[in-house]
Amino acid sequence: MNEIRKTGGGWKIVVWAVVIVALVWTFFPFYWMLSTALKPDLDIYKVPPDLWPKNLTFDNVRKLFWEDSLIPRFFLNSLISSVATVIVTVGLATFSGYALSRLRFRFRQKLLIGILVTQMFPMVVLLIPLYILYLKAHLLNTWVGLVLAFTSFALPFGVWMIKGFIDTVPVEMEEAAMIDGCSRVGALFKVVLPMIVPGVAATAIFAFLDAWNNLLFPLTLVNELEMKTLPPGMILSFMGQFRADWGGMMATSFLTTLPIVILFVLLQRYLVAGLTAGAVKG
Repeated sequence: MNEIRKTGGGWKIVVWAVVIVALVWTFFPFYWMLSTALKPDLDIYKVPPDLWPKNLTFDNVRKLFWEDSLIPRFFLNSLISSVATVIVTVGLATFSGYALSRLRFRFRQKLLIGILVTQMFPMVVLLIPLYILYLKAHLLNTWVGLVLAFTSFALPFGVWMIKGFIDTVPVEMEEAAMIDGCSRVGALFKVVLPMIVPGVAATAIFAFLDAWNNLLFPLTLVNELEMKTLPPGMILSFMGQFRADWGGMMATSFLTTLPIVILFVLLQRYLVAGLTAGAVKG
């Protein structure tokens, strides 16, 4: 018994050591962003660097909210485009996933494979043809064009995710609802959707993060500075030809990453449940 207890205690130490190392590895970049944001310019380039700023300053944070700063505007642009992308993606993925799961029509399997194939093309390959298409359709520098671009990459994942969840819902439950007077759409909203909340949440989180972190689409399809989102806006604001404002960039990165981290921590159970159940049941 003593040997078993010793062995169990040893495994606990190993597990805790691995957890601590993983936490340090994960959160050190956030700590380093905060530390760099609170350093004066000379201390940022110090070798070896200080783990914590000796000369604490909040100038890098304060200048983000000056009158001539566009960072609040970039933040608002990212928030609007990301939320709109979530709404469009979840709405289209829900109806598309339901149709592909419940309806039997010609070329259904080929359509599913075609949706999956779209995920194999890198984003860079589509930039030039997409730019030409947007130019002719007058969608450059518009909210509609930006949301459509973000949705084009988030939607295939969402369709497959929600379809996999709907496949696990017994058809008999919808049939019972329709016998009681529900339409097919009513059965979808009243019976199916409440049972696939993890899949919908996972799709929404994925779409939001994809739109929030996207750099190439807003950098290419948006030419007006005030319409830029955070990723390209940060590059244009803090990266110059001869000098980079690392303090301002780290302050912006920390302030814009913190809400996303908090959102992910609060909703991680839905994301993990959605990805796990979708992988096993879909």
